[in-house]
Amino acid sequence: MFHRNARLTLYGRRLLIERVVVQGRPVAHVVKELGCSRATGYKWLTRWRTEGDAGLRDRPSTAYRLPHKTPHEVEQRICRLRVERKLGPRRLAPLLGVPASTVHAVLTRHGLHRLAWLDRPTGERIRRYERDTPGELLHVDVKKLGRLRDGGGWRVLGHDSPEHRRARNAPRVGFDYVHCAVDDHTRIAYAEIHPDEKTTTCAGFLHRAAEYFADLGITRIERVMTDNALAYRRGRAWQQALADLGAQARFTRRYRPQTNGKAERFNRTLLDEWAYAQPYISNQHRAEALPTWLHTYNHHRNHTSLGGQPPITRVNNPAGHYS
Repeated sequence: MFHRNARLTLYGRRLLIERVVVQGRPVAHVVKELGCSRATGYKWLTRWRTEGDAGLRDRPSTAYRLPHKTPHEVEQRICRLRVERKLGPRRLAPLLGVPASTVHAVLTRHGLHRLAWLDRPTGERIRRYERDTPGELLHVDVKKLGRLRDGGGWRVLGHDSPEHRRARNAPRVGFDYVHCAVDDHTRIAYAEIHPDEKTTTCAGFLHRAAEYFADLGITRIERVMTDNALAYRRGRAWQQALADLGAQARFTRRYRPQTNGKAERFNRTLLDEWAYAQPYISNQHRAEALPTWLHTYNHHRNHTSLGGQPPITRVNNPAGHYS
């Protein structure tokens, strides 16, 4: 690739050599025809006579010597402290005795300039991946969510309200289990609320999720990734559901929920934009809001990992599903 302002491409340089060396014409006349200076013409002639055709190619613009470059040992220490302490450039700079701008440049050079790219417990870089086609991999997870009392919780009543104080000593109302499925390629998601996470419940959810995805144009599910819960590892109903779909089971690494990161990230979005997005006056009120939010998430909400487009844009759907 040549410099965008280069007067001579590789073809032009060879033309220069042919006219000057083979035809014996003056350099001053040839460079005028080719639209470059005499210095440029003589430069390429000298390189060709020294190196041959290889000398006509562009050379890297990297300096031969960088006397002020950060020493390798300092760079290694910057990277090590970044991984161990998860600190930013301004906090690392005093520890290392170098400017914060230098720390940032080193972190950028080594791909460590974003803390979001590091796994918090281990400090290892998160391996990001994306399947090539819809339905190739489905991420499934369950989010445990506390149920709401009739009349609403503290978000509606307030922390110091008499109703909230009485609720502290009242019998617990239990939990809802939000079962979620996210397609790896498209990020299209499906969710249902259930009172438990038994294997029969999980199997029924998988069947309905497959029907939901098929209605949107994802007709085949090849693999399903889950954590290592017994309902997925040994549940007969779950194994039968996978067999009915012709899908293979995939499991996360033990104690590494990041392996199922797309489902985990969807759970966080689910809480921020649905479960805690507004004060609900009852558990039923919150449950009724889920389908509407889910439609917005799939069809209208812009997704940062998809270039600002909603997930539905990655599916070849029939007309009418974008409404």
